[in-house]
Amino acid sequence: MPANGYKIESRPLEARYARGWHCLGLAGDYRDGKPHRLNIFGRRLAAFADSTGAIRIVDGFCPHMGADLSTGTVQGDHLVCPFHGWQWAGDGACKSIPYCKRVPPKARIGTWDVCEQNGLLFVWHDPEGRPAPPEVAIPRIEACFSPEWSAWAIDKMVVDTNCRELVDNIADMAHFGTVHGAPVDYFANLFEAHKATQLMIGRSARLSGDARLTALSTYFGPAYHITEMTGRMGDQEIHSILLNCHVPIDVNSFELRYGVLVKKIPGLDDEQNRAVAQAYVEQARAAFYEDVVIWDSKVRIDNPLLCEGDGPLYQMRDWYQQFYTDVERVRPASVARREFEMNLAGIAPPPLRHVFEGE
Repeated sequence: MPANGYKIESRPLEARYARGWHCLGLAGDYRDGKPHRLNIFGRRLAAFADSTGAIRIVDGFCPHMGADLSTGTVQGDHLVCPFHGWQWAGDGACKSIPYCKRVPPKARIGTWDVCEQNGLLFVWHDPEGRPAPPEVAIPRIEACFSPEWSAWAIDKMVVDTNCRELVDNIADMAHFGTVHGAPVDYFANLFEAHKATQLMIGRSARLSGDARLTALSTYFGPAYHITEMTGRMGDQEIHSILLNCHVPIDVNSFELRYGVLVKKIPGLDDEQNRAVAQAYVEQARAAFYEDVVIWDSKVRIDNPLLCEGDGPLYQMRDWYQQFYTDVERVRPASVARREFEMNLAGIAPPPLRHVFEGE
C-alpha cells in the first residue's frame, strides 16, 4: 500500500443548476423560422421566434402525448407539435387543436424568461421560480453596436465536466504561466454581489508579443463572462472583447461558447481588418482551448491543497455558491465586496473595477 497522502475530497453533485442568466449564443441564429432544441438544465426545451421576431423558449415535450416540440414546425406565432398538431404559443397556452373545438383548460406548457443584449440570447434559470431582479440585468457592450468593431466570432463546444471547473479560472493565477506560457506580473480579484472580476497583467507571446498583456474580466452572474483585453500583433496594438459563457447540459457537462470582438485598426480597409481580426481570434481561441484539454482529464476536487502563490480559490467558490443557494439563505459575507491582490513584479496597476464600471 502507498504511504498516506493528502486525501482529495469530491462530494456527490446535487442535481441543481445555478440561478442566473445563461447565454445561448447569437440571437439571430434563432430567427430562421425553425424550432431549436435546447438540452440544458437537465431537461429538454424548445426555442422559436414568433411572427414579430421575438424569441420564445418553452418546455420541450408536448403534455398531450409527449412528442418533442423541437422537432415540430413554427407557424406564425405558434410552435406546432409534430405528433397531433397541437399549437402552442410563446406564453405557454395551447391555442388550437386541429381535431377538437375545445382546448382543455389545463393545456399549458412551461415558459422561460429570455432577454436579448449585445446580439446575444439569454435564458433565465432559477430553481425557486423567481423572476430575474433588475440589478442582474446583462450590461450593454457599446462595441457590439459600433461600426468601429468587428462582429462576434463565436465557437461552441461541449465540455464533459461540471461547470465549476470553468469558473475556477477567475481565481487561478498560477495556471497562466504553466498552461498558456503567459507569466503573470500582476493579478487581482474583486468579488461583489453577483459579479466576480479578475485583473491580470502579464506577457503572452501569442497575444501581446514583447509588450504587456492586460486583461480585465468579469462574471456577471454564474455563467456570463466578459473580458476587455489589450495586446499586440507585431507593432499594432489590438483591443478585443472576449465572450466566455456556458449553460449546463447536466451536472457533468456544459455547452461552452467562446467569442471575440476586435476593434478595427484605422488606416486598414475592411478586408485587411477582417484578416487581422481573424488572426487574433485564432490566437485567442488557441490559448483558451488549452484549458479545455486540462478539464477533459482532471478530477473534481472540493478541498484543493493550495500554497501562498495561488489565487483566492476558496473565496471565489464561496462567492459562486450563492447561485446554488436559495435567496433567503445566501450569507451576506458571500456577496460582500472583497479584494485580493498579488503584485509579483511591483508594477503600478490600473484601479481595480468590474468590466464596464465607471465607463
